[in-house]
Amino acid sequence: MKAPTALPQETLFSIDAVRARALNALTLEPAADLFDPAIIPSVGDHQLAGYVPTLADQAHRPAAVLIPVIARGDEASIILTRRASHLKDHAGQVAFPGGKIDAADASPLATALREADEEIGLASHHVTPLGFLDPYLSATGFRIIPVMALVADTAQFQPNAAEVEAVFEVPLRFLMDPSNHQQHSAEWRGAIRKYYAIPYETHYIWGVTAGILRNLYERLYAA
Repeated sequence: MKAPTALPQETLFSIDAVRARALNALTLEPAADLFDPAIIPSVGDHQLAGYVPTLADQAHRPAAVLIPVIARGDEASIILTRRASHLKDHAGQVAFPGGKIDAADASPLATALREADEEIGLASHHVTPLGFLDPYLSATGFRIIPVMALVADTAQFQPNAAEVEAVFEVPLRFLMDPSNHQQHSAEWRGAIRKYYAIPYETHYIWGVTAGILRNLYERLYAA
């Protein structure tokens, strides 16, 4: 992995700086062994949770999410969603657009773009991919492939009420400030597990979404 290019503090979060850092630190193609069942991702819920995942207890179901970055004034923001409150799984939680990789999807990027279109009406012609983050293993057994991408500032969003309750944006400067990365703990499946949380205004960003944002910080901005 190449080290991020040093930039003056005042330019760190401009859209041009974000593009440069992403292209410098991320890969434009996922690893060839991305879904090798014999490889357990090093990044995931298990990093803080205090357990070591095994092949026996993880199904490693493939999924992909889009990390949409958009220019707002002089700096970048990240687009997030709040899942619909009536959903069976993860109701009301903050998430990136994304979901399970279907057999018909040509690639994890295709999945992320399809899901973004289905969930928030983000058309693919408004999206420019920047690169892939590390695969993220969730505690529920999903091997999630995050794809960072630029979104045209002219893009319009139309949330699908069946899946998404709200679309909102958070300044990248806030999300990439490690002082905003809290570590919380809770009991899950009979054990106390730690996880990241990044509260912002009325939104509580936590779990997988916060963990992926933490990995984004570590790849692009950590000294």
